[in-house]
Amino acid sequence: MLEIQTKRLDPDIVVLEIAGKLILGRESRQLESATDDLIREQQKKVIFDLSGVTRIDSTGVGILVMSAGQMKKSGGQLRLAGATGHIQQVLLVSSVNKLVPLHPTAAAAAADF
Repeated sequence: MLEIQTKRLDPDIVVLEIAGKLILGRESRQLESATDDLIREQQKKVIFDLSGVTRIDSTGVGILVMSAGQMKKSGGQLRLAGATGHIQQVLLVSSVNKLVPLHPTAAAAAADF
């Protein structure tokens, strides 16, 4: 199961707190949909807080990369925060960190905008 909660750090920065499994399946499409909604709302600074993610596969990695591309195309920026252990390793091995900045916390990611 995947849970997504939306929080604001300030009027300009939206944090999506993601918890659960970011893997192949219908639930992962929630994140694509949430990204589309933020783009429609013209949010330009978005952080995906991955500290609650327990599993990620190639589909999850693809969604992160695609979301970053969509944000960039719309004039916005995406940051990833909170990935640790296995999740962080998957992001590093798949070179996601070369496309989307990784940060230890949402606050550190917000400071990078």
